[in-house]
Amino acid sequence: MQKPQRPPRLVRPNSLRAWWLAARPKTLSAALMPIVAASAFAFTKDSFNWQPALLCILFATLMQIAANFINDLIDFRRGTDGAERLGPERACAQGWIKPIDMRIGIALVLFPACMVGLCLLPFGGLPLILIGLACVLFAFLYTALLSYCGFGDMLVYVFFGFVPVCCTYYVEAGDVLPEIFLLGAGCGLVIDTLLVLNNYRDRTTDRVAGKHTLIVIFGERFGSLFYFGQGLIGCACISGAFAFNGRWSALLPLLYIPFHIATWREMVRINQGRALNKILGKTSRNMILLTLLTALTAFL
Repeated sequence: MQKPQRPPRLVRPNSLRAWWLAARPKTLSAALMPIVAASAFAFTKDSFNWQPALLCILFATLMQIAANFINDLIDFRRGTDGAERLGPERACAQGWIKPIDMRIGIALVLFPACMVGLCLLPFGGLPLILIGLACVLFAFLYTALLSYCGFGDMLVYVFFGFVPVCCTYYVEAGDVLPEIFLLGAGCGLVIDTLLVLNNYRDRTTDRVAGKHTLIVIFGERFGSLFYFGQGLIGCACISGAFAFNGRWSALLPLLYIPFHIATWREMVRINQGRALNKILGKTSRNMILLTLLTALTAFL
């Protein structure tokens, strides 16, 4: 006998729940992972500094929320985020938040993000201003342009991998080691599994909407292998970065692999439809696990 589904909880317009859902909390692990990884690596070099680390976490989290708001608004304006979408319901499309209010929300999140970024200048210098401006610019360009022509994954590698990892380590340690680039590559690859899952789920509607993601271009089979391979290679890169220090604990991040494989197998079994939304939560859970394992690697 099939278990009856619980009716969806009503969301009042402009309520705290509406804004919380628009922030897409399941994606916030993507903001935390590179900061924690870089700070953990700095700890192994006796260079950890909690003040810039905390500022980096605040900046990354606020930018992730702002990017989610921007994505919600632009997709709604382009008419590609209506009832045909299979992903978590979007605030503007559902009428929970009016577009004018979403624009105000974007500004109210970007302003403190920029203020936090300015607080990092004593630790990293004026070049951080250019990096911060690039983060804001590409938060808009991702939804408005790059995600429609197959460059979304590349953007994740840069702004969720190399940029946050290298910048976080730099503001704490004052330099950038070769291993940091390996760590940044690993974080970018693992975090991109969230985007790949979204594109895998939405491949049919994206094709109709003219959104040319890599999965739309290369097909379903590529999408499943892309998700699988990025998780494995990314985890290996993170483990390898810590292995340069000769630590046995560098093996700890590899405990992420069985969870990743189990989630991938469930994703392939479900294959399509709204049921894939639960895989989003499990992918985020796996990333949190890898983040904790990475932090533990530094302490053991």
